Amino acid sequence: MKIWDRIVEAITRLANGESLGALLGFTAPPVQDGGHPGLRQMAFTIGVIALGAKMAGADGEVTEPEVEAFRSFFQVPPGEEKNVERFFNLAKRDVAGFESYARQLAALFPDAPEILENVLEGLFDIARADGAIDAAEAAYLAEVARLFGLSSARFERARAAATGVIECEPCIILGIDPLATDEQLREAWLRQVKANHPDRLIAEGLPEEAIAVATRKLALINDAYDRLRRERGLVPA
Repeated sequence: MKIWDRIVEAITRLANGESLGALLGFTAPPVQDGGHPGLRQMAFTIGVIALGAKMAGADGEVTEPEVEAFRSFFQVPPGEEKNVERFFNLAKRDVAGFESYARQLAALFPDAPEILENVLEGLFDIARADGAIDAAEAAYLAEVARLFGLSSARFERARAAATGVIECEPCIILGIDPLATDEQLREAWLRQVKANHPDRLIAEGLPEEAIAVATRKLALINDAYDRLRRERGLVPA
């Protein structure tokens, strides 16, 4: 069964009253799907849609800018727009807490925190879509980051990438000190490119949605590197 066939099946089960949390009942699916082909991909897709929907509703209401921010972050496969929209709306109404979804995604990527960081960045995009991030949204983001097991540095990097309101935003994105040498700058850029490169994720069998998120982040990494190089006079302005 194809991944999106399974998603449609899950939508049907939700419409029949089954909790979305029940669809993520396994606590730590194997990194390789083994006897359950597509399990990892389906769990990632369900988890990201659920967290995105709950992020949009964290302040008590879901606005159109927040929905549009989700669509921009989570690149919907052609022809599946209606299924994602229906799933998103059902997830908004699901009474289960977001904690199970965050733990599920953390279990999917125990050795790939950059993927979880990218998901958090997308949640920041949704939170700020309708204005300043309020206290409820900030608390949601902090708790998701904690459940993901992300360091404070990764949290700040996700925030900087999404909001651009931190001093030396490119430094935060690349994970370096503003006083880092040119060589340290290049080394940091290479580390980030390697961690987020789509080819690496494809080789690991990650779902298309995760690869799309990483591709988006890779563009930010390259932009940050180019900006710092221009500021330092390493390339023509």
